[in-house]
Amino acid sequence: MKGSNLGEFEELILLTVAALEQEAYAVSVKEELERRAQRTTNISAIHSSLYRLEDKGFLTSAFGGATQKRGGKSKRYFQVTNAGYAALQQSKDLRQDYWKTIPRLAFVKL
Repeated sequence: MKGSNLGEFEELILLTVAALEQEAYAVSVKEELERRAQRTTNISAIHSSLYRLEDKGFLTSAFGGATQKRGGKSKRYFQVTNAGYAALQQSKDLRQDYWKTIPRLAFVKL
């Protein structure tokens, strides 16, 4: 397993795969990420992140059946591993800990 830290984009990809459950493949991850985060990205960035997260042990993948619609190509489906869910929880806990340190008055000044 490579480094265990999550970058911001990796965290979004991991969250998206978790949200999609059994339907997480590169195109569906891209579409869901764009819909929820309202940010555009290219499919190469999605693929790179999915494979990097798999190298880190946060995702596993398996090929589905080939379809005529895709010219006989199979989709590669991704799932979050236990290590992936632990990384997401750690990231969430860290962010919540930081948010607790910001005084409420700091937001009133804005």
